[in-house]
Amino acid sequence: MAKYVYVPTTAWFTALTIYCPVLDKEIEGQYVDQEDLLEIPGCKPVRPEDVVDPMLDRNDQQYYEYVGIGNRIPLCDGIMLNTWDYLEPTTLRAFKENDIWRSIVKIPVYPIGPLRRPVQPEGSKSAVIEWLDKQPNESVIFVSFGSGGMLSAQQITELAFGLELSEQRFIWVVRPPTEGAADDAFFTTKTAGSDGTPSPCYFPEGFGTRTANLGLLVPNWADQVEILNHPSVGGFMSHCGWNSTLESICGGVPMIAWPLYSEQRLNATFLVEELGIAARPRVLPTKKVVARGRNRGDGEDIDG
Repeated sequence: MAKYVYVPTTAWFTALTIYCPVLDKEIEGQYVDQEDLLEIPGCKPVRPEDVVDPMLDRNDQQYYEYVGIGNRIPLCDGIMLNTWDYLEPTTLRAFKENDIWRSIVKIPVYPIGPLRRPVQPEGSKSAVIEWLDKQPNESVIFVSFGSGGMLSAQQITELAFGLELSEQRFIWVVRPPTEGAADDAFFTTKTAGSDGTPSPCYFPEGFGTRTANLGLLVPNWADQVEILNHPSVGGFMSHCGWNSTLESICGGVPMIAWPLYSEQRLNATFLVEELGIAARPRVLPTKKVVARGRNRGDGEDIDG
């Protein structure tokens, strides 16, 4: 029986994963401390700060498991990727034509994407969609950081100020804040109200009142696919998880890249530098709190 590997994200991530055992032998010290880019044959090189989470600490057991995965993937009968030729031509061509890759990956690589959830509107419109129906075309920014993405209390406050100062219509899917720093991006249930929404103290005083006619706060979850395909949505502030990214691309919605963990830093760089469909803070949100600020139009704080 044939055995295939399905990778639900980019070909670039797959290339980094498979090539990591080679990097493990060639590079000394932590990847994040390297001054030079991490070269991958035939592909866009990877900045040390963009490496995936298992590569952040070479002394951690997770890293050794990741290297093992890179060694085992080429032993299967084929690789299926949730991407397509037009989206990642350089990396997919490298898998087929680059001599180094042909010596490592001797199995076929199939781009079978985009695989995503279709829009399935319910019989009656939700309150969110009814609100969107009343807004001008491409006037709303959708803010959501995925099922696992969470911000620190301080970052929630700064983001709230930023949205208010922008005077931009918005829908913000809000979750309880983390207790730690900006890079503490995983689930926590403390410091939340009984309904799971963030404690009001993390919003600027009067924020809800001042933005009542401008934005919509949605606790915990919203139908992202339906929202991104609504004509009133003109931008998506996202953690850059690959499912969310595909939903945004297929909906024709440009992005503000706000990577938090996993391979999201890699995805953000791809969206900004390769596809040119996203902008991002110059300092990673995982490194420091991104402060409020009016858009001065000088590009000082934003790349892309």
